[in-house]
Amino acid sequence: MSGWAGAARLERRFSLRKSNLMLTFFSTPKAFRGHIEIIQRNALESWKRLHSNIEVILFGVDKGTAEICKEFGLRHIPDTSRSQLGTNRVDSMFERAQQVSRHDLLCYSNCDIVLTQDFMEAVQRVRAWRSAFLMVGRRWDTAVAGSLDFAKEDWERRITELARREGYHRFYHNIDYFVFTRGLYREMPPLVVGRAHWDHWMVWKALAQGAAVVDASEDVCAVHQNHDYSHVPEGWKSVSEDQDAQRNFELAGGRAHLRTIEDATFRLTARGVEANRFYWMAPTKRRWRDVGRKIWGTLRTKAWHRLLDATRPLRHAVGLKEDSVPAGLRSRKKRHWMDV
Repeated sequence: MSGWAGAARLERRFSLRKSNLMLTFFSTPKAFRGHIEIIQRNALESWKRLHSNIEVILFGVDKGTAEICKEFGLRHIPDTSRSQLGTNRVDSMFERAQQVSRHDLLCYSNCDIVLTQDFMEAVQRVRAWRSAFLMVGRRWDTAVAGSLDFAKEDWERRITELARREGYHRFYHNIDYFVFTRGLYREMPPLVVGRAHWDHWMVWKALAQGAAVVDASEDVCAVHQNHDYSHVPEGWKSVSEDQDAQRNFELAGGRAHLRTIEDATFRLTARGVEANRFYWMAPTKRRWRDVGRKIWGTLRTKAWHRLLDATRPLRHAVGLKEDSVPAGLRSRKKRHWMDV
């Protein structure tokens, strides 16, 4: 970080501490057990520490939710509408949160996302720029095994450095937090959380209403703590393909009503909020990537893998193995296996 940028950030942090920025978080956690309990506690504690005016509302009745609300001093709303499979409905939570929140600025976040002061700085900057908006951003998938040590003054630096050093900056289609102003989402189909497509409909809805959609990925290191998908019957397949996921796709109106972070009309940068000049190219980029995935999948299976198998004895005989390639010749850009 340059001297100017560092000084500007320190100034913003001092301004944030003195500001009256008020924000309500709401979410629906998974059952508090095992590793999921650890990372959800990490996330909730990080939210609480963002500002003295933070309000947190948790929806649902999964194991441990009522107890964690009592322990952390959070607001608990157990009664929510659910799908036939028992999954919490997005429309029910968003409607109720906008009705009962103490603040006009709200943030839905998945309950495994650790947020630090760069998030609050981003909210403050976007809020000062425009009174009504939707702010979203890409996440950093990071392996977090244990509880964060919030007693250490540098806990924020530690977790963000870990994310940037060892994590994956996921692509534009994973959306884990939505900061928006009360009233933006008034009418919603009965989508469910924790399944595909609902988050992409949220971006489309904001754009369809003419709201400013801001991509804060450059400024916010949102740390997604990696976890398994044992909380759903068939793991990841359930998230993307089960009855709830298919129903989400239908209720959203199909691909015509699905957008990602790449479609944001504005970007938050060190210079401020700037127009995202090429947002209109996002649908074309997605189509090309879909075609590329199909072509590469076919080539990889029918040609590349066969070539590797056929040449493996010769390559190993002359010492051509992956770990023998000089570090300087390897690709330095880390990309998640799903982000192709």
